Amino acid sequence: MAHTQHQTMRRVLRREIAGTIGLLTDEADFTAMRCYRTFTFDDHTTYLKQVESLLRTLAAQGGHTTVALFDPAEYAEFCADSGIEPDAPSSRTRFTAELAATGPTVMYEGQPFEELVPNLVDEAVRRATWEYATTLLARIGDCASCGEDIGRASFARASHLLTRILETAGSGELHLVCSVSAAPETLLAVLRAHDDAGTVHLDESEALEFSTVLALGIATRSAGGLVMRTTAPDTTDRVYGWRLRGEDLEPLTAAEVFDAYCTDMDSGDLVSPESGVDYCVPPNLGEDGGTTGHTH
Repeated sequence: MAHTQHQTMRRVLRREIAGTIGLLTDEADFTAMRCYRTFTFDDHTTYLKQVESLLRTLAAQGGHTTVALFDPAEYAEFCADSGIEPDAPSSRTRFTAELAATGPTVMYEGQPFEELVPNLVDEAVRRATWEYATTLLARIGDCASCGEDIGRASFARASHLLTRILETAGSGELHLVCSVSAAPETLLAVLRAHDDAGTVHLDESEALEFSTVLALGIATRSAGGLVMRTTAPDTTDRVYGWRLRGEDLEPLTAAEVFDAYCTDMDSGDLVSPESGVDYCVPPNLGEDGGTTGHTH
């Protein structure tokens, strides 16, 4: 009787344990892991199917599992820093536990892998972009003329501009993209929000990442821009944007927005415009959202 009760208790506890699985989304990363004798998979496609099957089984049992991006190079560095043997399942488990706390993760909610994997990669790119931008901001230092911390001031300015943009967008679904020219490649940040009768709902992490990228453009006086798309019931979608000028936003004309939205970023070729979309000038952000005249 006691043995049966213990088994039942263990099953209940197992349902309440949230786990993490480290996923090798890229075939090159999968191949890199095959150098370890204890990593027994030999085909990436089969590996992905097995992981997906395991996730479905755990979900069916009431388990809650997050999926983390497993990077072989980071894993090798982690093992070296921790002084543990990399060719051991226990080491991979330990690294995955670390990813659960610090790395990009996506909750498994029954979604197909063709949806989960791109979302996980996007999350990793977002995290890397934010960390890179944050590092560069911290390195800029103080303004030579006024002594102000340029990175902190630029972040405050970016946060203010983002607030004004969201306040003037109107009701509906909002999709905002910020691009800033930086070495070795352009940084992109995306923010999705919903304005419900003047109350804006958004992901705080996305807002932080977005403000950080915009702040980097402001601090470094880099070329950049923002494009907003608003979607509301019974109205055409509206697309408009701004050019980053120092710490100010300069409205784009409707023609400039059209050109930006209907040009393929990789090839430079024209893309057919969408029907039911209004390419227009942005709303007025007010005096504090435009030119301030202050420079570091």
